[in-house]
Amino acid sequence: MKTLSVLLMSLLLMASYQNISAQNNSHPLDPLTWQEYWTVLETLQEAGNLDAETRFSHINLVSPDKQDVWNWNGTDTIPRMVYATVHQGSDTYKAVVDAKNRTLASWEKLVGIQPTWLGEEFGKMSAKAKQHPDFIAAMKKRGYDDLTLIDIFFGPPGYFGTEEEVGRRIAHGHASDPRGFRNRWGRHIQGLTVVADMHTMEVLRVVDEGVVPASDTNIDFNFSSIPNIREVPGKIIIHQPNGSGFEIEGHEVEWQKWRFHVRPDHRVGMVMSTITYGDDNDQRRIMYEGFLSEIFVPYMDPAFDWYPRNFIDLGEYTAGGFTNPLLRGLDAPDYAYYMDGLFMHDNGQPKHVPNLIAIFERESGDPSWRHNSSAMGPESRVKRDLVVRAAAVVGNYDYILDWVFQQDGSIVVRAGATGIAEAKSTIQKDATEALSSNSRDDAYGRFVDPHIVAVNHDHYFSYRLDMDVDGSDNSLQIDRLTTKILPEDHPRRSVWVGESTVAKNERDGKLIKKIENPALWRVISNSRKNHVGYPTSYQLMPGVTALTKLSKDDYPRRRAGFINNHLWVTPRNKNEYFAAGEFPTLSEPGEGLPKWTSANRSIENQDIVLWYTMSMHHMVRAEDWPVMPVLWHSFELRPFDFFDRNPALDLPKSTH
Repeated sequence: MKTLSVLLMSLLLMASYQNISAQNNSHPLDPLTWQEYWTVLETLQEAGNLDAETRFSHINLVSPDKQDVWNWNGTDTIPRMVYATVHQGSDTYKAVVDAKNRTLASWEKLVGIQPTWLGEEFGKMSAKAKQHPDFIAAMKKRGYDDLTLIDIFFGPPGYFGTEEEVGRRIAHGHASDPRGFRNRWGRHIQGLTVVADMHTMEVLRVVDEGVVPASDTNIDFNFSSIPNIREVPGKIIIHQPNGSGFEIEGHEVEWQKWRFHVRPDHRVGMVMSTITYGDDNDQRRIMYEGFLSEIFVPYMDPAFDWYPRNFIDLGEYTAGGFTNPLLRGLDAPDYAYYMDGLFMHDNGQPKHVPNLIAIFERESGDPSWRHNSSAMGPESRVKRDLVVRAAAVVGNYDYILDWVFQQDGSIVVRAGATGIAEAKSTIQKDATEALSSNSRDDAYGRFVDPHIVAVNHDHYFSYRLDMDVDGSDNSLQIDRLTTKILPEDHPRRSVWVGESTVAKNERDGKLIKKIENPALWRVISNSRKNHVGYPTSYQLMPGVTALTKLSKDDYPRRRAGFINNHLWVTPRNKNEYFAAGEFPTLSEPGEGLPKWTSANRSIENQDIVLWYTMSMHHMVRAEDWPVMPVLWHSFELRPFDFFDRNPALDLPKSTH
């Protein structure tokens, strides 16, 4: 028995040593380990900067030196610096900890900002609100004498320059009556807002815009709530008897000619890094880092309990972690590889979250390329993709976020919106009744159920793309398609031609997709050309998108100024990561991209970053209710003169 104990102890020590060694030799972009979270907390405690009341909205990796990462050989030691956004009462600090040496590198008090909303803040004022006489009176008007089962959700309401907002951590509280329903999003108590100061923990006022009974329509959509479940005959089974076609070591992925690093991230969900493609014996660089930088969702109802709803999701609502576990076999295939991760509680302590990222191969039945001729006969090759997927829930909305790697060197980046459209109860029953009224309850949305109107709103997704096309010395080339009028004696009157210019500064890089004036946006290499003499490049090709309809002087647009253009281009700066700024919670206008680009820095022959925003206006239809079918928007990064020929020519003939 003693021998067995010694053997077990030896095995445990060996496993512990191997784990430490693996951590020491891990990729410099790997996410924080369990121990690194604790190192941050212990270091702050030893420095006298942590007590039982200390809270954290983020603890995350400080991006290491870019060239050190590219040149990392698997054994080099690169510093592991970690930043923490620390709440100490009404004060906010930014700490930087050297995780390898367990030292506090910096401790800075932040002035004039509000940090990301904490998980505990959403319900923190509920009890006080229920004791406030104005709230009690307003609820009595609505027939509620006992408030025990009433929920009140407090969140940041944006910023509108009022005296009440200046210097305060303002929250707006909205009540709902969830009794008897699983889906609470149709049970809001309309027209009632509690305005609170989260630092002083006081109710500032209660705004009552009038009584509107909560709809009693059942909008549950769980399996047992749906009658007559359809039959889906012809079961499809996908399996890979020889295993997957990709290899994963830690967070590094290799699939056919692609290599990249992927990690879960507390704030942005998922970060893709060091993306390269094998061209013969040359593993060529394409992108250093890419991720969803921000989401902006403004609602279009002028009522007091609606107009402040202009959510800057990733900056305001990610304290508990942006992404959520994927449901195996439902959100992604059973055969996918699922990657776990670590996020944190409000007190900074780490928590394990399973299935944050799914990686899987997919054949959709489409060809990669084909041609059929009498001279060569039929030629076609099966297309296979590699999908890297994460999913998030932000309040009522769910988002599915994909990076799809294709065999021809293209990357399709997709965002799918699903979940529940935010809605309000109404006095009028439906569109027929509203049509006969002088004041329509569906003026700012559409009826989706009796006495329920889903409010009009937008979705904006801003991606930060640190491109390294054959190296970091890049420029943005704009190929504008223009009409060329031909000579009078020519049978044709016109053709189009491409007129190319290179963007010299940030003003040149502010671009809007225009169908009537088409243009190609390409990141070109300044150090490499293809076999016919063109600079190698990657094109950012927009998909379906939209432009804001908000006026230029509207506070939501001014606070989320990145929505003014589809594309922004900046020189790489290690302090510029989030399109609406690092701290958009209750922020004043002008932060993020508008502020940075006001310097009009050079972007020619530089290490440049592309910021692409895709968007949609959502006028909710009946088919989006009570849960919305996934609506996809996407853009594509595609090689343009990057290769000498079609890189998918070497695909094998199908053996199906």
